Amino acid sequence: MERLGPVLMTALSTGLALIPLAVAGGDPGSEILSPIAIVILGGLLSSTALNLVVIPALFLKFGSKKETM
Repeated sequence: MERLGPVLMTALSTGLALIPLAVAGGDPGSEILSPIAIVILGGLLSSTALNLVVIPALFLKFGSKKETM
C-alpha cells in the first residue's frame, strides 16, 4: 500500500504528458511521434498493472511461505 501513491502518480503524470502526442496522429510532423506515444502508453499501462496487481499477488502466493530446513 505504501507504493501505491508513488507508482500511480508517476504513471499518471507520464500518461497525461503522452496523451497529446498519441491523439495528434493526423497532424503533420507527428507521423512518428504518435505511434511511439501509443506504444509507450500501452507499456506504461501494462507495467503499472503488473506492478500493482500481479507482482503482489505472486508474492502473497509464493513469497510468504517460511522455509524449513
